[in-house]
Amino acid sequence: MRGGCRLFPLLLLALLRGLCHGREPTPGAVTCGSVLKLLNTRHSVRLHSHEVKYGSGSGQQSVTGVEASDDANSYWRIRGKSDGSCQRGTPVKCGQAIRLTHVNTGKNLHTHHFPSPLSNNQEVSAFGDDGEGDDLDIWIVQCGGTYWEREDAVRFKHVGTEVFLSITGEQYGHPIRGQQEVHGMPTANHHNYWKAMEGVFIKPSMDPAKHDEL
Repeated sequence: MRGGCRLFPLLLLALLRGLCHGREPTPGAVTCGSVLKLLNTRHSVRLHSHEVKYGSGSGQQSVTGVEASDDANSYWRIRGKSDGSCQRGTPVKCGQAIRLTHVNTGKNLHTHHFPSPLSNNQEVSAFGDDGEGDDLDIWIVQCGGTYWEREDAVRFKHVGTEVFLSITGEQYGHPIRGQQEVHGMPTANHHNYWKAMEGVFIKPSMDPAKHDEL
């Protein structure tokens, strides 16, 4: 019995260590400062933007989904809710507020109370200049663990209007024929899952200069 009593604290310590280890970021964690493409897992298109404005609604820069995996206009940089709140190389936690900045145009992923042109959901646009927009650029990363892992399918919930970044398959005609509408939906469903794909991922390391190029 005495041996069992001595063994119990050791087992408890091992269990606690295991739990703590589960909270540590893995090499596959998505980190602040990384540049990546996001794939909608339901419709197999990547989140995309370009210097084409909506002809209705806000008239801001349009955001769409494209099938091509090699389009340079599908890169987005992960940034914090505010400058300094998401240090380069820091793993992004589930539930964390982020901004997604379009690399080629410097505008942030944005939504607001305008109807989307095709589905009449909520319009999603790209807004701001040189990475600076407003409070409607902020999204919460929803995932199941402690950190956003590259292999995870995650949701992005908008802080200001509580919609989910979504695609339901509606396609545009001229001048962006074949590209799919991106919009906000009020319900969590299979249309709003996204996965990290191609990109330059800053490693979760004490040395922020280290990175993986994929």
